[in-house]
Amino acid sequence: MDELPIGRRVAYWRSRRKMSQQVFADRLGKSKSWVDKVERGVRRLDKFSVLYEIADILQLDVQLLLGKDPERRIDAFNCIDQVEVEEIRAALERYDSMSAYFDAAPFPPPLPDMRKAVNHAWLTYQYGRYGMLTRALPKLLRDAQAADAAYGGDQAKAAAHLLGQVYQIASSVLRKLGECDLAWLAADRSMAVAQRADDQLLAGIATTRVSNALVAMGRARPALELNVNIANRLAPGGGNEATPARLSVYGMLLLQGAMAAARTGDPATVEDLLTGAREAATLLGGDYNHYWTSFGPTNLELHRAAAAVELGDGGRAVEIHHGISEAAFNGLLPERRAHHLLDIARGYAQIGDVANAGEMLLRGDRLAPSEIRCRPIAHEVMSDVLRRTRGAPPQPIAELAGHMGVGV
Repeated sequence: MDELPIGRRVAYWRSRRKMSQQVFADRLGKSKSWVDKVERGVRRLDKFSVLYEIADILQLDVQLLLGKDPERRIDAFNCIDQVEVEEIRAALERYDSMSAYFDAAPFPPPLPDMRKAVNHAWLTYQYGRYGMLTRALPKLLRDAQAADAAYGGDQAKAAAHLLGQVYQIASSVLRKLGECDLAWLAADRSMAVAQRADDQLLAGIATTRVSNALVAMGRARPALELNVNIANRLAPGGGNEATPARLSVYGMLLLQGAMAAARTGDPATVEDLLTGAREAATLLGGDYNHYWTSFGPTNLELHRAAAAVELGDGGRAVEIHHGISEAAFNGLLPERRAHHLLDIARGYAQIGDVANAGEMLLRGDRLAPSEIRCRPIAHEVMSDVLRRTRGAPPQPIAELAGHMGVGV
């Protein structure tokens, strides 16, 4: 973004703010032709008064528009900005189905169209395209809320199920980007909606989103208790058939419980929960994506490594990483792989191997740039790598740090 001509930057941010050239021109008091020429570079922007007015309309700092703000050189194509956070907040703050009904269009989106949109959103998340997802979330939330408010009868549960999924998607990506309070709100909503959808497994996976948000807010103990409580209720056996979907949701509850236990510094509970998850993964027999969990033997090992990092045992995490089958690892979706590489970067940093920590960040960035460039924890690791590197960092690391907006 910093290297683009200013006209292209104006076009990018105008589009990101969902303004047509005509609407933008009207707000500026200019013609559509004037805007078009500026964006194509035919007409120069050389008046500071006009630049400041454009920045005001686009809700940007003028230095960011000019590409001259070293404190905010975060890759604009992959991350979220405060305007978009507020748009998502506004969509989440629709507190009941009646408000969604009155604000919605007379005809809510058809459920088959909503289902396609939700599936696309899940894949966008699992491919690590967080910026694209967060820009689509406000409309997706409003549409899902409108559908949930409008449909009755046999379609009511289906609409509630879709809304619950949208809340989970929102919670997952907001937590990644450091918006923990909104992540918790979205996750909490997903649990309530899951009950109306009458789907225990949807409620179970919603529980993991709530717990993740709690951990991110420093509430690991209640997160652990919540995961274990719901896992016990959903455990296969008795009246619960060991279907692939149930095994996946049950296994993820145990994995997330293990991560919460690791955050509390309780290795015995971590091992106990990982053992239970391994039994579920063995019964499942492979890596699948039921209820968008990516649960299976390989994801189990990724969580085992991540738990070791949380317990401060970076050496053990690296050892686990080297034991994972390359073919199985490459079969996982990009978000899972890049997340794991970020965890292993942290593990290498813990044992003082900043060269390999940096290499893990570079590999993760090639897979899913948003996972590395946008996550606060990745910024911490990069800062550590830069601080502990003797002399100038290698050029690829320096370039990635620049994209992330991280300095020594």
